Amino acid sequence: MTTISIRLDDDDKKELEKMCADMGMNISTFYMIYTKKALRDRCIPFEVAAPADPFYSSANQKQIKKADKQLRSGQVVEKSMDELERLEHE
Repeated sequence: MTTISIRLDDDDKKELEKMCADMGMNISTFYMIYTKKALRDRCIPFEVAAPADPFYSSANQKQIKKADKQLRSGQVVEKSMDELERLEHE
């Protein structure tokens, strides 16, 4: 057997200990299960992703370019926050 040490945020460790205890195990058992599943399936047993920032979506970029064009051509409409909030609920 080998011992592995990892660093966890104190709050994360406490939360993980509680979750594991609720399932009737300790953190060591949790990591053993995780390791066995990863080795059996030959992959990380959950999705690892970095979702794209919606700001850079093609639809949003199109709207930004449209708004910029309107602004540059003087087609600006001014609204107060109250007006915008009323529009949101229409």
